[in-house]
Amino acid sequence: MTKIAIITGSVRPGRQSLNVANWVKSIADKRSDAEFEVVDIADFNLPVWAEATPPSWGPAASAEGQAWSAKMAEFDGYVFVVSEYNHSITGALKNALDYLAGEVNNKAAGFVSYGSAGGARAVEHLRGILSEMQVAHVRNAVLMSLFTDFENFSVFAPTEPATSSVEPMLDQLVPWTKAMESVRADQLAGANA
Repeated sequence: MTKIAIITGSVRPGRQSLNVANWVKSIADKRSDAEFEVVDIADFNLPVWAEATPPSWGPAASAEGQAWSAKMAEFDGYVFVVSEYNHSITGALKNALDYLAGEVNNKAAGFVSYGSAGGARAVEHLRGILSEMQVAHVRNAVLMSLFTDFENFSVFAPTEPATSSVEPMLDQLVPWTKAMESVRADQLAGANA
């Protein structure tokens, strides 16, 4: 069965990222075409990336980095929950991504974002990062506003437009995830030839 991680994008106290991730999972779990799991980057306690060699050369030296890498390798695709900070992704999410290379290559990703402009600017930055990491990303995304999808900017209360935009994103992500499985298989066969 195709496995897709729903990854939180924030580690700070009072964050909404985990609430949003669990909401996405509650919608995704109604599907039968993939298995979904919430992966909270806060659980990995990743230090600021300062490895001697890049992840493309080998695994991280730290136990935390190795655990994170192994977890990401379990999945065929990803949904990133992206909270917008200073018109971009959080430092925690960027740091977590810096630990990865081959674990995510030739996999697919979708986005659920929030911020004053729906998190759109953060998603655009994340698209650039993921392209460099050879992650295919789907067009449809869930964009939520702090003004309409969060009561008093702090209580997650998704509107109907936000809720109805999750399925179209997943409808693109799941087939792309399955298609990238064949890309990885072809590359593995070529490497073993």
